Amino acid sequence: MGMGDWASRSSTKTTTVAVCVPARLEQLIMVRALAETVCLIADFALDEVTDIRLALDEVATTLVLDAAPDTNLDCRFSYDDASMFVHVAAVATSEAPVGQDGFGWHIVRTLTDSIAAVQQPYDHAIGGYPTLVDFSWVRAG
Repeated sequence: MGMGDWASRSSTKTTTVAVCVPARLEQLIMVRALAETVCLIADFALDEVTDIRLALDEVATTLVLDAAPDTNLDCRFSYDDASMFVHVAAVATSEAPVGQDGFGWHIVRTLTDSIAAVQQPYDHAIGGYPTLVDFSWVRAG
């Protein structure tokens, strides 16, 4: 499900916040902090904020650990009254860095309402596989 599909189902105004940081582990604190701030501003409950942050952390860490040198981690958070949509993209050095059968993927699948990972073919210009993971969270109640 692409962002357009998600946005078209929403009947309310959507707000999007994005950050692009170097794909390095020390940058993950910025991504975590932004995720938490966006969730709180969007008025999600604290347990929901924790789950969204945990899911994001798992996805972002996996992508950063396999990121091509000198590439970025791109994160977008879009929310409305009903849900949160998170888009995380990076350039991976290996095919299928987001193992859909691994423990981490199981955690993310458990914490989110939907998740999808897409990887483009190897791109010689950027030295890796453009990879993106989208997940959504539907507000409780």
